[in-house]
Amino acid sequence: MNLSLVRNFSIIAHIDHGKSTLADRMLELTQSVAARQMMDQYLDSMDIERERGITIKAQTARMAYRAGDGRDYILNLIDTPGHVDFTYEVSRSLAACEGVLLVVDAAQGIQAQTLANAYLALGADLTILPVLNKIDLPTADPDRVSHQVMDLLGADKDEILLASAKEGTGVPEVMEAIIRRIQPPRGDPSAPLKALIVDCWFDSYRGAVILMRMIDGELRVGMNIEMMATGLCYEVHEVGVLTPAPRRAEALGAGEVGYLMAGIKQIGDIKVGDTVTEVRRPAASPFRGYKEPKPMVFCGLYPVEGTGYESIKAALEKLHLNDTAFTYEAETSVALGFGFRCGFLGLLHMDVIRERLEREYDLTLLTTSPTVAFRVTSTDGRVTSVDNPTKLPPAGRIERIEEPYVHGSIVVPSEYLGGVIKLCQEKRGSQKRLEYLDAQLAVLEYELPLAEILFDFYDRLKSLSRGYASFDYEPMDFRPSDLVKLDVLLNGEAVDALSLIIHKEKAYSHGRALVGKMRDIIPRQLFEVVIQAAVGSRVIARESVKPLRKQVTAKLYGGDVTRKRKLLEKQKAGKKRMKRVGRVEVPQEAFMAVLSVGQGGPD
Repeated sequence: MNLSLVRNFSIIAHIDHGKSTLADRMLELTQSVAARQMMDQYLDSMDIERERGITIKAQTARMAYRAGDGRDYILNLIDTPGHVDFTYEVSRSLAACEGVLLVVDAAQGIQAQTLANAYLALGADLTILPVLNKIDLPTADPDRVSHQVMDLLGADKDEILLASAKEGTGVPEVMEAIIRRIQPPRGDPSAPLKALIVDCWFDSYRGAVILMRMIDGELRVGMNIEMMATGLCYEVHEVGVLTPAPRRAEALGAGEVGYLMAGIKQIGDIKVGDTVTEVRRPAASPFRGYKEPKPMVFCGLYPVEGTGYESIKAALEKLHLNDTAFTYEAETSVALGFGFRCGFLGLLHMDVIRERLEREYDLTLLTTSPTVAFRVTSTDGRVTSVDNPTKLPPAGRIERIEEPYVHGSIVVPSEYLGGVIKLCQEKRGSQKRLEYLDAQLAVLEYELPLAEILFDFYDRLKSLSRGYASFDYEPMDFRPSDLVKLDVLLNGEAVDALSLIIHKEKAYSHGRALVGKMRDIIPRQLFEVVIQAAVGSRVIARESVKPLRKQVTAKLYGGDVTRKRKLLEKQKAGKKRMKRVGRVEVPQEAFMAVLSVGQGGPD
C-alpha cells in the first residue's frame, strides 16, 4: 500500500462536545456504513455508552475517501472518550496516530478536558486540527471561542475549522483538511514486523481479538508471531480491518490499523502496549508502548449469593482484557465473605465497570464504599500502601499517614468563581493559579486531596455553577495528613465494609451524617438496631432503628392485668435474646450511602 495515501487520526474533546456525532457524519460521507444500518453514536457499541451519551472505549473505523485532488485515500479514525476517568484510553489512541481533530463546542468554549487532551496531543508531537462544532446553535459564539483556541494552540484564525456535526455542515472541509494537513504514517514495509497492540477484547468463540497499529513490516495469515514483552508465540489465523464492521484482509502493511486473531485463549497472555513481531525475523527493539495506568479509587466487589465468587472471578478476567486500566485481587470481609478488591481510575470508571459486569455477565454484585490508597509509615519504619481501611494498623503503631493529592483544573464562568473557590477551600485545597481565558471564562488550578474529590465534589461543583463548570485532574504525590479510621458499628459489631479513612476535623460531622443516613436505609427488625460511628474506642455519633412490635396481648380478652404484664415481660426477654444472637441485614444502598453524605450533617 502507498503510505502517502493513508491518514491515521483521532478525535479528542471534552465530554459531550460532539466527537461521536462528527464520527457519524464521516461514516455517512464515506459510505462506510449502509444507510439502513446507520444510527446515532454508531461507534458507541455498548448499551451503557448510548444510555449515558458518553464514549467509554476508543473505537476505530477504516474509511475510503476520494479527496478533491481525485485520489483515493484510506482514513483510519479513532473515536476517543472525553471524560477525565478515561484519559488512559485517549493516550493509547494518540500513540497510533499522526494527527488529531480537537473538537470544541462553539457555545461552551474550552473546557477542562479540552485543555488536558490538547496537552496530551502536544506532548505526543501530533498535528492538531481545531474544529469548532455546534455552530448551528443559537447560543454559539464562534468568534469568542476562536480566540480561546488561538490562545491555547497559538493557531491562526484561518486554521480553525467551523462545523455542525448534527447538520453535516463543514464536514467535507474537515475531511479535506485531514488529507492536506495531517502527515501520512512513516514506516518501512520491508523491515521486520513491528506492530503496537492498541486494544484487545475477548470473543467467546474465537478467543482474543487484538487491535494493532502497524509500525514496520507486513503481517499475513500463517505467520508465526511473538509478543516481545511476554515472549509468547502464536500462529496468525486471521487478519483484517474494521470498517467499522470486521472485514478480512490478505495482509496488513506498515502504517495501517487492523486486527489479528491467533486462537489466544489465555487472557493474561496479552498486554496492551506490547509489541508484536515475527519469530523468524524479529524486530531489533520493541515500540515504546504506554505508561501503565495507576488506579486512583478502590472498592470491594462481592457476590450477593455466597456461590457467586467463581462467576465474578471469570468475569473480571475477561473484562480486564478489554479494559486493562482496572486492577483486582481477592480479599475476604467478615461481613460480606469472599470477594475482590478492585482499583479504578475514578468514580465514573468504577460505576461503568460495575454496570458492565452486571449487564454483560449477568451478575448481581454488592459494592462497598470507595476509598483511595494511603501510604502508612509504621513506628518500626515500614512503609505500606493501604487501599482498604480494614488493613490500617492500630493507631499506636502508626507514625504518619500520607494521602494522595491531585492537581485539579477547573474551567468556570467568572460569575460563579467565588462559590467554586469556597468549595475548593472546604475540600482542603490550596490555590495555585487563577487565569482568565477571556472576560467570561476563568481557569482555576488547585492542589486537592483525592479523597475529598470522592465525596460529592463534582455534584456540588455542577450545582454551584449551574452545570457550566468542568473539572479535570491528574495525580501528583503523597502528603502527610491528620487522618483517622471511622468505623460503623451495628449493635456493637463493626461492619468492616463500611469503614473509611477520613480527616480528623471532618470525622464528627461525617459520622453524624453517615449514621443518620444509615438509620433511614436499614430496615426495621424485631429488635432495636443501634447504629454508631466510632473513632478507635470513642463513639462520636449514635442513632437507632426502632423495633417492630408484635401485639402479644391481642389474644387476651380479659382477666387480671398481671397476665398482660407477664406476656410483655416474656416478649422483652425474647427481644433481648434476639438482639444478642440476631444478624442485621445491610442493604446495598448502605454501602453507597458514603458517597451521598454531605459534610455538614445528615441530609
